[in-house]
Amino acid sequence: MIVKPSAEGLAAAAGAAGRRGPPPVHLWNPPFCGDIDMRIARDGTWFYQGTPIGRDPLVRLFASILRLEDGRHYLVTPVEKVGITVEDAPFVAVDIRVTDPGPDQVVTFVTNLGDEAAAGPDNPLHATGDAAAGRITPYIHIRRGLIARVDRKSFYRLVEFAGEQEGWFGLRSSGRFFPLAPASALSA
Repeated sequence: MIVKPSAEGLAAAAGAAGRRGPPPVHLWNPPFCGDIDMRIARDGTWFYQGTPIGRDPLVRLFASILRLEDGRHYLVTPVEKVGITVEDAPFVAVDIRVTDPGPDQVVTFVTNLGDEAAAGPDNPLHATGDAAAGRITPYIHIRRGLIARVDRKSFYRLVEFAGEQEGWFGLRSSGRFFPLAPASALSA
């Protein structure tokens, strides 16, 4: 008998596996069971069968078993792996904290689901888009290849702590400079 993957089954398996800390999804290698009608919208809202998932603990549970593999996003449990759709990035960075503003600053990003990542060698910051047209979108690495799009208000706050280095506008954090756009494109 073939059992079709469901959100309920995934939630139960993830909950059981994650009782002792974050689930070790990077160690699991279950068979691919097909795609499931789950989508993460650009604004960070999770949908199941076209309906927003309104229970924050359930969304956090699903996010804890999210894995990026060969450019696709999957929910992974010890016994199954199902593909989901991610419109842009699986997370949205909705806030930043800056420790020791200045040359030794550390910029920590907080996601819509409570994950935190300090920009640095392990969590690089990068941007895509057209700087000359004023349309750049920064992203921060959160964990195991998963990224968060930095929301507009957090980007504006980030700009307060950014600067120019070797012809690039960017952010210094954890001893590393992250170029976001050519400085010449921003001054034109």
